[in-house]
Amino acid sequence: MEHSRQWLRLMQLSSSSLPVGSFTWSQGLEWAVEAGWITSADAFKRWQIQQMEQSFFCVDLPLFIRLYRACEQQELAAVKRWTAYLLACRETRELREEERNRGAAFTRLIKSWEPDCLADWLALLAQSQLCGMAWLGVRWGIGARELALSLGYSWIESAVMAGVKLVPFGQQAAQQLIIELSDHFANGLDAAFLRGDEALGAATPLSAIASARHETQYSRLFRS
Repeated sequence: MEHSRQWLRLMQLSSSSLPVGSFTWSQGLEWAVEAGWITSADAFKRWQIQQMEQSFFCVDLPLFIRLYRACEQQELAAVKRWTAYLLACRETRELREEERNRGAAFTRLIKSWEPDCLADWLALLAQSQLCGMAWLGVRWGIGARELALSLGYSWIESAVMAGVKLVPFGQQAAQQLIIELSDHFANGLDAAFLRGDEALGAATPLSAIASARHETQYSRLFRS
């Protein structure tokens, strides 16, 4: 696939309109607001930086690069192992359900875009969107670093749009937050890619508590 088309595909994958349901989950943010832990745009920024540094950089990105390399080598067993590891790192039922739901939705797209994808791979890709992104990136010739930037931007934008509804703050503040969080993401990307197996794993107990409490929160805007 020639370069311009690859970039257009990458923009499509990072779009908030991609029908994988990312806008329907708050990853514990809704309870954190309810509990009074997050009451302003500044507090939201601190919360998201914690999630980025102690979870996204320690779990999502390092596992994504491992999944991408395994897909390059067509190592189905390695993809299964890292996907299972990813699901084990999702600390609550809600977070695991989000991972599986987004994976299933993304796999439906893959089936329409790449109808010759083998059944064994489809069953595995349906477990996690990260796995599907890795497989599709290899298929379309999009580099791992470019895809990682796309994943990071989608994660940041989804979180900020949830913050607009929940904290709340306005659209101008939201755009400023996207810039600041994106800069922080870019600064940590290389170190996340180089993280060794012994350093994998999240350290976000408050986020896990918030997600668990959200599962039984009386009134919710977001899925559980």
